[in-house]
Amino acid sequence: MQGSVEVIVIGGGPAGLTAAVALAQAGIETALISGPAPADNRTTALLASSVTALEALGVWARCRAAAAPLETLRIVDDTRRLWRAPEVRFSAHEIGLDAFGWNVENRYLVAALSARAEQGTALRVVRDQAIAIDIAQDAVEVGLAGGGAVHGRLLIGADGRNSPTRIAAGITVTTRVSRQTALTFNLSHARPHHNISTEFHTEQGPYTLVPLPDKRSSLVCVVAGRVAERLSKFDAGALNDELERRAHSILGKVSAEPGRGVFALATETARHVVAQRVILIGEAAHVLPPIGAQGLNLGLRDAATVAEVAADARRAGQDVGADAVTREYDRRRRVDVTSRMLAVDLLNRSLLTDFLPVQGVRGLGLYALDRSGPLRRAVMRAGVQAPFAPRLMRGDSA
Repeated sequence: MQGSVEVIVIGGGPAGLTAAVALAQAGIETALISGPAPADNRTTALLASSVTALEALGVWARCRAAAAPLETLRIVDDTRRLWRAPEVRFSAHEIGLDAFGWNVENRYLVAALSARAEQGTALRVVRDQAIAIDIAQDAVEVGLAGGGAVHGRLLIGADGRNSPTRIAAGITVTTRVSRQTALTFNLSHARPHHNISTEFHTEQGPYTLVPLPDKRSSLVCVVAGRVAERLSKFDAGALNDELERRAHSILGKVSAEPGRGVFALATETARHVVAQRVILIGEAAHVLPPIGAQGLNLGLRDAATVAEVAADARRAGQDVGADAVTREYDRRRRVDVTSRMLAVDLLNRSLLTDFLPVQGVRGLGLYALDRSGPLRRAVMRAGVQAPFAPRLMRGDSA
């Protein structure tokens, strides 16, 4: 194909789809370039603001039935250390919310976004692979595997941690590899979860059970690499017994569904998230460990923000790919991304350290949250409300 649009989005994951739909809804002619989606058995705990954005885009109703509300968050210190923290529960009702968010399987979320994308009058969905990216001073061109190219004023890279867009823009990344591995499962279980997400803090990392509809939950089990290797060799029966043991049988007998995932934990940060006529979003810009439900929610806020700055520029009669637009995106996202990545890193490090003063500070902090209602509510609001949230996250159009 051959054609010109205002904005080109490369990447058909949730962040790329959200950006493309939001841009098109704002009346910006957009092309979404995406090859076949790989199978993805993971789930995403969408925070309340992300659900609000999906509602504003007409997406949430398409996958709401496949999601479970997260009404209560429970933290349990499951370490065997000298200084252990008390169990803490956070209720969404304390801060006036029905739920902190909703947990949904990625396949249903992507299907809902894809169906909405096909209906966008200003959105052209190109089911092809981008094989060449040329970034010039006044335009960008993306060559396609099937032949032809798409031209635009702004290129949004939502093409994952090995982003070809990032490479084409000459942006490098800072990577820190952990000795931990995350195992992900979907489970069926004998007892109801009562819409409670439970996070066991262990010496090797968090063991987090997040509700899915009916008697099902998703699990993220962060362990040392050697332990992950050992668990991967268990047969189905032994694995189920081990998962139930680590969950202290709070959900009764469990059965791991097919499609488990294994991910070496790493943090990656692009040294710059913008370049000439290029903006990076989602995992092309930042990769976080699957801790605290921050990764994809950050990517969705990236998507909402890029649509907002582009829409503002277009309304002002400006070039949507101008340096002033990309710099404004960078300015709006810097605080949110930096603070969330720091929080996730500090939480993970506090679990791994054997340094007694750090363990004591962590324990005292959780004790204070348990005993102080105002402090607990302030922390809950900070967890679900991003600073300077884009308009979509408040239910308004971009």
